Amino acid sequence: MKIRIALPKGRLLNETAKLASEAGWQLSDYSEGARLYHMTSARFPELSAKILHEKDIPIQVAMGNYDLGICGLDWIQELLMKYPDSSLVKLKDLGYGALELYLAASRSSPFSDLDKVRGSDQVISIASEYPSLAESLALNFRLKRFNIFPAWGAVEIYPPENADLVLLSFRTGQEMSVGDLVPVIKVLSSTAFLIANKASWQNKDLTEILNTLYVKSEAPDVKSSPVEIKHPSAVKVTPRTMSADSVRLALPDGHAQRHVVGILNKAGIRISNYPSTDGDRRPVIDLPGVTVKVIRPQDMPLQVANDKFDIAITGRDWVKEHFYQFPSSPITELVDLKYSWVRIVAAVHNDLPVSNIAELRSWAAGQGKHLRVAAEYVRIADKYARDNHLGRYRIIPTWGATEAFLPDDADILIENTETGGTLKRHNLKIIETLFESTACLIAATPALHSKKAEQIKSFAAILKKAVEEG
Repeated sequence: MKIRIALPKGRLLNETAKLASEAGWQLSDYSEGARLYHMTSARFPELSAKILHEKDIPIQVAMGNYDLGICGLDWIQELLMKYPDSSLVKLKDLGYGALELYLAASRSSPFSDLDKVRGSDQVISIASEYPSLAESLALNFRLKRFNIFPAWGAVEIYPPENADLVLLSFRTGQEMSVGDLVPVIKVLSSTAFLIANKASWQNKDLTEILNTLYVKSEAPDVKSSPVEIKHPSAVKVTPRTMSADSVRLALPDGHAQRHVVGILNKAGIRISNYPSTDGDRRPVIDLPGVTVKVIRPQDMPLQVANDKFDIAITGRDWVKEHFYQFPSSPITELVDLKYSWVRIVAAVHNDLPVSNIAELRSWAAGQGKHLRVAAEYVRIADKYARDNHLGRYRIIPTWGATEAFLPDDADILIENTETGGTLKRHNLKIIETLFESTACLIAATPALHSKKAEQIKSFAAILKKAVEEG
């Protein structure tokens, strides 16, 4: 009888690896920098493990792709808030990886007081990586009008100009020192949890594995309710706000930053503290009337479309993903910046006897199989499946490391790649290129017809010239 367990990468990896070692699982390669995501156990031949992004683990266990999983309670609760009847059993609090989730606001905002939030007649905007939990809070607080903005991360930078509130996590004991945030309410205390698929828990003999972790025969079910907290002592803060007349520019975080700095320098534009050495996401640019924030490229199209920024540098792949969901979105591409070139491809496992999408469709029909399509690009993947008449299919959203899902948890993935090396290393092959993507400068279409238009077009022209001159 095979037993499958999903183990986290990222912040919980080291302590989970220590737990697995102390449990005597003797996993083949569960460590930082592991190049392959599939693992076997020398002690338990029936046990196999896979490394997944922590956010993916609850849904994968709930779907029955894994019998067991380890992830933070925060992501478990996010799933259960959206799908309360999910086939998930919380088995054991593992006691490490402590986080606390807070609803927070800028200290300079009137919404740093919960009573004012509840009593407000204006639309309250909340940004979070936990949109289901955020929506639940808004409903529980009986907010009269609110918007939830899902984000891939870095939500601490949004208040006060781009969101009234944020729901975000901090490691226990970590100061809420980013920006000028103050806590409004403590939502959840989270630690790493061992979870099980309900059918596996009821029908499979997991005793030998669970005994190594001292799990009792009856599974506890830990619930957590919001708890109001007191504000810390007042601290003098000089808020940094965006003038209503400023051109609001969003720049990407991560590996793209060096490219952005390079093209700005070519254009004769200087920017300081980008990349930041101290976590500051508000660099200073030497363009009068332009203010900058650093956010995730994945979030930029939605934020620009909702008038949170006037212009942004992001990837064409994320712009296309956005337009597939919102075809009439008020976004205009201004400049192809011609860096961060990638291909968006469809790939399958090498063992699958197909070389193109038509053969995959025929193979699935012959097997009587509903194809599973894994992707970070959910809308691109969905359109690809529909355009290629894949019949009844399932889109499996992922938060990264999508190549880990084949062949066990998906049949095909939609992924970006530069050289294809990562795909080959995981025994995958490309069967089609959907399109090519580069970085681009986008603008909110209404801003191009506002009093900011001349300054935006001037900035775009400077960047375009820098690109053309190489």
